[in-house]
Amino acid sequence: MNYSAEVEKMCTVKKGPHHGPAPIPEEGKWVKAYEIKDISGFTHGVGWCAPQQGTCKLSLNIKNGIVEEALVETIGCSGMTHSAAMAAEILPGKTLLECLNTDLVCDAINVAMRELFLQIVYGRSQSAFSEDGLAIGAALEDLGKGLRSQVGTMFGTKAKGVRYMEMAEGYVTRMALDKDDQVIGYEFVRLGKMLEDIRRGKSPNEAYEANKGHYGRFTEADGAVKYIDPREE
Repeated sequence: MNYSAEVEKMCTVKKGPHHGPAPIPEEGKWVKAYEIKDISGFTHGVGWCAPQQGTCKLSLNIKNGIVEEALVETIGCSGMTHSAAMAAEILPGKTLLECLNTDLVCDAINVAMRELFLQIVYGRSQSAFSEDGLAIGAALEDLGKGLRSQVGTMFGTKAKGVRYMEMAEGYVTRMALDKDDQVIGYEFVRLGKMLEDIRRGKSPNEAYEANKGHYGRFTEADGAVKYIDPREE
């Protein structure tokens, strides 16, 4: 260790009590984290790229400092999906510190990793107060049936109003309008579930009809007087 001349000349002033770091909540326990292996938890981070074109939601399940599970969800950039494929392969098995210093190619995924790191080392994880944390595979539960990310896509203009493209329930096929041309409901198709049914032997038409649904006041009895295709009309 090299010291400057100024420091070498100083007398020693002894340190008082050393209590270590403040404990943080981790999987139902209070933990004083000294090393990366002291960190456990399941949490999410959200990031965006430099031109703010794309966004990533990154979910990691960390046990004893090691990433055991990674879920990478992206939107807004086609190239980011390829970076996500790489990240989902690379991140599991790495320590949290290795992940923070891994070039994940995409700015949005790198930023999500940074934000997630800050949350988990400060004890702000989703599983902070869950005894023993969440089982490996918990990230898939966020996706629900069909294992498809929940996506919301809406578009609106001053001239023509709003268009619902996709809701949590699925791909929007029709919007219902009332006598004043205001939105009162919509029809949707559960794409993930539909494709699951097709894989299991249903015909595409059968699967399509079986996975249609609607929300709000969609029927004529409920006041719908007009239906529009949000992508064509």
